Amino acid sequence: MTENTERLLLIIEDDEAFARTLSRSFERRGYRVLVANGQDEAAALLAGHSPGYAVVDLKLKGNSSGLACVQLLHEHDPDMLIVVLTGFASIATAVEAIKLGAVQYLAKPSNTDDIEAAFGHVAGNTEVEVTNRSTSIKTLEWERIHAVLAETDFNISEAARRLGLHRRTLARKLEKQRVK
Repeated sequence: MTENTERLLLIIEDDEAFARTLSRSFERRGYRVLVANGQDEAAALLAGHSPGYAVVDLKLKGNSSGLACVQLLHEHDPDMLIVVLTGFASIATAVEAIKLGAVQYLAKPSNTDDIEAAFGHVAGNTEVEVTNRSTSIKTLEWERIHAVLAETDFNISEAARRLGLHRRTLARKLEKQRVK
């Protein structure tokens, strides 16, 4: 079954409430919306549909990876406009998402306006301001902690072990800068 890809959107998101809210918001804007909670459901939907747009959550439950979903979608249709949404933003995952076929990478919280603008902002922008400000040690430390937490599925004991920290020290650092 082929269909007009003009306004067909696939949302790959395992948070049902967020997926439902995002879906309703895009439907009000004239999109037809399909929702999958992981890579297997997305693959099944792609067998009968050809969306022109996709919104993919980076961190999905179970064995699904948002990056693997981006790769699947891009292989299905290299012209599909794919936006990755994440609450776990890092430079490494942003680079990989773009390499695998995403057109944009947005940190949560992002709303429908942000996502729709990202669909329209495919080309690079040479006018983006380059700052002279270097990354602080605290920011680098926080990014490393966050990456290890994500790798360990937010198991604080295992993350502390991998970081060479005492569990309570890691817990105190997380309390100072709460994960939202």
